[in-house]
Amino acid sequence: MTEQMTPPADPGPADPGNPTDLAPAALVPPPLPPMPPQPPVVHTPHVPGPRPPRRVLRAVARWTAAVVVFAGLGSGVAYGISSMERSDVPGLATRDDGRWDYPRLSLPALPSGSPRPFTQGNTAEIHHADLRELLLPAPAGATPDKELAGGWVSTELYVSEYAEDQDQRAGLRLALRDYAVRHIAARGWTMPDGTSSRIYLLRFQSGGFAQAFKDMEIESGADAGAPLVGAPTTEIDADWSEFARDAVEGTTTEVFAEPAPYDGTQVRQAYVVAGDTLALIVHEKKGGAPAVPFRQTVILQNQLLG
Repeated sequence: MTEQMTPPADPGPADPGNPTDLAPAALVPPPLPPMPPQPPVVHTPHVPGPRPPRRVLRAVARWTAAVVVFAGLGSGVAYGISSMERSDVPGLATRDDGRWDYPRLSLPALPSGSPRPFTQGNTAEIHHADLRELLLPAPAGATPDKELAGGWVSTELYVSEYAEDQDQRAGLRLALRDYAVRHIAARGWTMPDGTSSRIYLLRFQSGGFAQAFKDMEIESGADAGAPLVGAPTTEIDADWSEFARDAVEGTTTEVFAEPAPYDGTQVRQAYVVAGDTLALIVHEKKGGAPAVPFRQTVILQNQLLG
């Protein structure tokens, strides 16, 4: 019996996704090209350049030292200025302009539920604070006036500020009664340079009464109106407009000065109407009352009344 050979089974087309189905030659990577030969290393001998002249080296050294020194000085000066008071720095010191050294000011406390004079609902513009606490305190170095010590004063003492004209003083006494002035508080002092300062605060029934008394009885306008003792003539302080911006809104301020030539002592005066209160502020000094501290006093008293 002849043995028959069974032909091998057809494996079918090769699967390109199966590496075992590829020809063995496809699995062998192509040979890499040979590495190029390394270039020979050439050692170049160091040839030193020409040395800089000694003069140049010395100049560079000097400039380097100068830069270091000035940098140190600059930082030291900057630190010194930052740690000094402005008045201690030459060229930056604030020149003394004659202002007085007043204590730090604050408004007095009000009774519970009481409005300030220029707030909504207070139509009469009443100051509910104690009038004596609205007086400007004396500045540093002042000698207090024992008669005007910051308390209540009489109508007669206030009227005595005006010229010794019997009709004028009598008219002011009557007007104060007719306009129903409620209280008068006053403070006075004298500064080391001889400037005498006095402040009177007059409280009326309302802002309307205070304004009417000033307009109708004092009659200030082009001048101060009713003359004070020692100041028969006055004129408006033309420079006051520069300071009026510091006044409290709702108040009015009129500032006057006795013009030269005055009889030995010059008088400066101002009226401030702030709601129900009228303030009379007086500075006088032999040889001339300085303008700067007077205007300062007027502004601060105005702000306390605001």
